Amino acid sequence: MKNYLLILTSLFSISLLAQKIDRKALVTRHNVQISTIDTLASLTVGNGAFAFTVDATGLQTFPKTYEHGIPLGTQSEWGWDSYKNTNNYKFSETLRDYRQYGRDISYTVQIKEPARKAEAVNWFRQNPHLLQLGNLGFEITLKDGNLAKASDVKAISQKLNVWTGEIESYFEIEGIPVTVLTASHQQKDEIGVKVKSDLLQQKRLKISLRIPFPTGDWADMGTKWEGKQDYKSTLTEKSKNEAVVTHVMDSISYNVHLNWKGNAKIKQASEHYFLLEASNTNTLELACLFALADKKPVKNSSFTEIQNSSINGWEKFWKSGAAVDFSGSTNPRAKELERRIILSQYLTKVQCTGKVPPQETGLTYNSWYGKPHLEMHWWHGVHFALWNRPELLEKSLPWYQKVFDKAKGIAKRQGFEGARWQKMVDADGNESPSSVGSFLIWQQPHFITYAALMYRAKPTASTLNLYSERVFATADFMASFAHYDAKNDRYVLGPGVIPAQERFKAMETFNPTYELAYWNWALKTAVEWKKKLNQKVPEKWETVLAKLSKLPVADNVYLATESAADSYTNPEFKTDHPSVLGTFGMLPETSLLDKKIMKNTFDLVWKTWSWDKTWGWDFPMTAMSAARLNMPDKAVDALFMNVTTNTYLKNGHNYQAERLTLYLPGNGGILTAAAMMCAGWDGSTEENPGFPKDGTWKVKSEGFKKMF
Repeated sequence: MKNYLLILTSLFSISLLAQKIDRKALVTRHNVQISTIDTLASLTVGNGAFAFTVDATGLQTFPKTYEHGIPLGTQSEWGWDSYKNTNNYKFSETLRDYRQYGRDISYTVQIKEPARKAEAVNWFRQNPHLLQLGNLGFEITLKDGNLAKASDVKAISQKLNVWTGEIESYFEIEGIPVTVLTASHQQKDEIGVKVKSDLLQQKRLKISLRIPFPTGDWADMGTKWEGKQDYKSTLTEKSKNEAVVTHVMDSISYNVHLNWKGNAKIKQASEHYFLLEASNTNTLELACLFALADKKPVKNSSFTEIQNSSINGWEKFWKSGAAVDFSGSTNPRAKELERRIILSQYLTKVQCTGKVPPQETGLTYNSWYGKPHLEMHWWHGVHFALWNRPELLEKSLPWYQKVFDKAKGIAKRQGFEGARWQKMVDADGNESPSSVGSFLIWQQPHFITYAALMYRAKPTASTLNLYSERVFATADFMASFAHYDAKNDRYVLGPGVIPAQERFKAMETFNPTYELAYWNWALKTAVEWKKKLNQKVPEKWETVLAKLSKLPVADNVYLATESAADSYTNPEFKTDHPSVLGTFGMLPETSLLDKKIMKNTFDLVWKTWSWDKTWGWDFPMTAMSAARLNMPDKAVDALFMNVTTNTYLKNGHNYQAERLTLYLPGNGGILTAAAMMCAGWDGSTEENPGFPKDGTWKVKSEGFKKMF
């Protein structure tokens, strides 16, 4: 009997080992290899609140060459500046009243005239703006004395080691090798670089620090070298191996701390431009730390400390949470899906795990002036909880407390209860004028989603109490925003609303399908929280829930919005996000949903949508809806639609267009969809429900959490 038990124990242990995914093998088979100057293949290191993107040299040597690809950015979530408000623009100048619910309600919008108001709108849209903190690159001199161009860089061999977060670069200049190792500290905004080349001894290879001017434009690639602003960059040499550059701007001052190992000297070559030149050595190690000038000084690390921080931090990340392995699959798309999943985990960890919700281009370059869009935080962050890394989403949730008073202020200004969460926003919670964004409402229930995910991760009274005030204020706004239609004895959303599918006029639109379903789910969730805390449920919440409008239906399909009977005949209404699919994809089955009608809707959208006019997260959203509707073939097909905005570059970035070369909501979407396709959702019992059972998919997954 004893031997029998030993055999059973051994077999059980072997079975567990067989199920365990070899995470290092899984991750490292998707290390990124670069062999040319490819401006869409820039590589990034970072820690979630700070990121540093490099070209084929391992530093930011050719920023102008790369500016229309994946730009060579250096950004931190604290790096915000505002131009001086010399014309004394007031935010009230951006407000315009709209007649909604029988009263005037003010929204901050893009007013075109008079000129003064238009200028005020532009000022508040572009200020504050996230900064490109500095360009750290090589200054390379050829034998003839000219500076090297990108075309002079030969024999390129570059690798991003995804397991360790290190970038190993090799290239040659006129036949002379250069090797570079680049890494980011995981707790500090600090880059470590180790360079080895005889060009250092020849003084033909120098490390440059150049601080750009902010463009103040919609995008900022960190390549504006001149400006009208009176900025100052001051070099202070602390010792023979240490210096600080202090950069003073309009509303921010920050330091760039430089610390090196090796015989070298630093000098200021011109305004905002500094050079570190080695002598009598072919090896140089540099640590470059970015920090606010008014904060307590942070001590520089050595290169070795930065490298170890990267190696240890990334190993801890990859060994945590969930994993999925498609090795052994014969489906030709399996390997590519695995690559997208691994690189999306890397990119979202680097760019989206700070204390502030990220902008859509993360910490690489500015889009929308660097401002986060709170409706996109769902796509940036929900996947962390499903991949059993809830702490990475949790880091950004205290920010909602920081901006809570301003959210309540918006609701009060408009005559609503509770808190109306901002859409296009800065790090301090100030809303930005937008003729579309100010009327969006689908970001409103998001906070309830995040809180519910945190409660699932830690179902305790302390979690309920931690988030309850913001959950309840969110629900208060939602209940007060729903307007009573006495004629039909129901509550409606709008007019005065733009759905997630941004193709409808605000003051003509009411009852968008996805938003109605989200209102239903989120209010019910808030009611459950009240009951868990033994608190009285507000009568208004229950009344709105009981009489919330039904999802709008015509011809046995769900309309995009009740006000658009031509949802599927008007060509314009078949572009942008097919957010009607989010009704049963992003959201679980609600009491408002008819799954047969939803299936009809999916089929119609699939066949007739203008998929070439969509965005990167639309494909994962479609996959999530297909999975819930028990169509795993369609789920996989959705992830691989041959559409430009569903392109995933060598470095894993989701490419959209020339003006938006990376789009992190697409990466987050891939991860959310993958988690649901593996682990399922509440009530699902099938293993890997989002993958076809045709024998071509071999799916080994571990550690995932179910979606609602």
